[in-house]
Order: sequence, then structure tokens, then C-alpha cells
Amino acid sequence: MSESREAQLVHSFVSLADSLVNEYDVIDTLQTLVDQCATLFDATDCNIVLGADDAHLEVAAATSEECRGIGRLQLEAEQGPCIEAVTRRVVVSVVDPAEMVDRWPVFAEASVDAGYRSAHAIPMRLREQTIGSLNLFRDHDGALNDADATAAQALADVATISIIRERVIRDGDEVREQLQRALDSRVVIEQAKGFLAHRHELDTDSAYRLLRAHARSAQAPLSSIAEGVVQGTVVIPTR
Repeated sequence: MSESREAQLVHSFVSLADSLVNEYDVIDTLQTLVDQCATLFDATDCNIVLGADDAHLEVAAATSEECRGIGRLQLEAEQGPCIEAVTRRVVVSVVDPAEMVDRWPVFAEASVDAGYRSAHAIPMRLREQTIGSLNLFRDHDGALNDADATAAQALADVATISIIRERVIRDGDEVREQLQRALDSRVVIEQAKGFLAHRHELDTDSAYRLLRAHARSAQAPLSSIAEGVVQGTVVIPTR
């Protein structure tokens, strides 16, 4: 790992550590994590699948709409590396399309169509709880090297702690409520993305970047800005 990548990795851990406070923005934290992981680990795309249990998973963050779609397809088909990482609570790697076809035919076809040839899925777990998975998709064959796999697992672990935290580990209802609030805000964010994309004639990825940039500029939670856009109380101009 080069010095610049080491510095990026340290920055990623610092960003996650900063989220270990009350009232932090879960969705924005997860989006920052997938953006950083895609760069750090030579991935074409990255997403996070999250839920109160393995029967209620949703795509909480993704680096592109294609990657978000691959996550949703796995949830609908109930197959793929993301699903297996959560349900089995183990790291799942597939190194080429042939291995994908052998294990998950529906996922394999969609993955190849999207340009992904290998995948690495890491369960987000703490003690006996598994709340989702951090998933890397790459446009070339091969597994993550040991150093990258270890670093990715560490980031997933810290992200999990930032969501669950000690004060809510003992209360399963509070964990579920916190996760549900995050996922509910994701719905509003999707609506705001669609509104901005239509209003400014942007693709959805560009609309999302515009939404996040405005939230950060306003120093407001992403979900609050998204709700304002949907309700018409927040107007975001193009830059």
C-alpha cells in the first residue's frame, strides 16, 4: 500500500471515528464510506446493504445507480454475495464471472451486464448482531489482496460500531428504530434526487452529488435538505 493510500485510509478511519457522536447523519456517513472504499480498494463501485435483519435489507448507499441496482436485484432474487455475507455472517469473494454463474446465476448475468467481473462482500457485524454488508465490485478478475481485505474489514467494523454503539447494543428495539429511520430517510433522498434530476436535466448520480454538496454547504443533515427539496422549501440551484 503506497504512502498516499495509507494517508487516505487513515483519513477514512478518522472520518468514521468522527461519526461516533449523537445525532450524526447515518446515510451521509455510509455514502462517504462507499466513496472512499471504491477509491482505496481499486473497485469500480461499492455499496452498503443495511437492515434490521436479513429479511428487511435495503441498499443504504452506493457509488452509482448501476451499483444500487445490482444491490436491489440481489435483494429481489435473494441471491448474490451481499445476501450471503449477511445471512452466513462471513466474507464472500468471487473472483470471476464463471464463479458467479456457478453460485448465483441471476446475479451473475446482471453483474456481467453492468461490467462487474469480481466482487468482495464483507458482513457488517458486531458481537451477535449483523446489520448489513459492505460490498466491492470490480471490472476485472481476481480477489482483493490480503492487505486490502484486512483494511476493508476494519472499515466495515468501525462503520458498524458507528451505527450500533454501546448504548444501543443492549436494546434491540432501539437498533431497529435507528436503522429504520435511516432507511426511511433514504426514501426521501431518492425522491429529492428524482426531483433535482428532472428540474435541472441531470442524471441521478449528478443530482445526488448536487444534493450532498448543498447539505454540506448548509451544514445540515442530508435527509433534512432532501425533505425540504421534496416539500419545496429548499431550492438548490445548479453550480
